[in-house]
Amino acid sequence: MSRDPRPLIGITTSDRKSRIAWWFDWFAVWRHGGRPLRLSPSRARPTALDGLIIGGGDDIEAHHYGGEMQLDVRVDPERDQLELELLERFIPARRPVLGICRGAQLINVHLGGTLDPDIYTTHEGLKRRRTVLPRKTVDIVGDSQLNRILRVTWCRINSLHHQAVKEAGQGIAIVARDRDGLVQAIESRDHDFLIGVQWHPEWLVFNRPQQRLIHALVDAARRRP
Repeated sequence: MSRDPRPLIGITTSDRKSRIAWWFDWFAVWRHGGRPLRLSPSRARPTALDGLIIGGGDDIEAHHYGGEMQLDVRVDPERDQLELELLERFIPARRPVLGICRGAQLINVHLGGTLDPDIYTTHEGLKRRRTVLPRKTVDIVGDSQLNRILRVTWCRINSLHHQAVKEAGQGIAIVARDRDGLVQAIESRDHDFLIGVQWHPEWLVFNRPQQRLIHALVDAARRRP
């Protein structure tokens, strides 16, 4: 039997993610030719995935990156464990991985990097932005993989986070920052497709550069050996 031309893309979520949010995840992969499969702590973990999206969600437990526990944030230890186990499999196998928001942070933490636990307390005077609309501007490093995929040197993005990458993990390059200097995207120097973005491209359904990112992930999964 021939292999299905539509690669199977696992998308990690929490068990309590809303149907609307999951629909955007599902549609983002489906429209670019992939077969989206929801992964969460209570669901079975398939072994035959072609690509992986580590999705957005709750904070990562602070002990994973040497930070201090904060009492006023929501964490999901079971999801942390699920995603770290998936990265343990996917990165050595060189399968394509895209991290979105929390997912970008988790990739960095998995590779030994650290996080800024709350950008609004560590950066005095930072304007609070929490919107699914593209209201923030980021600058992208020229000739980075992200730059080649999006085909732009800057773009407007949404913002739903209060944590951010601080020190880059092993083999990780910081490839985009916002106008406040905060890290907004990372990529691996050693992996064919291991990219993390702090924003949510799945919500920007009419934004061509952001849809190119999802398309690139699906295409890389389709072309993997």
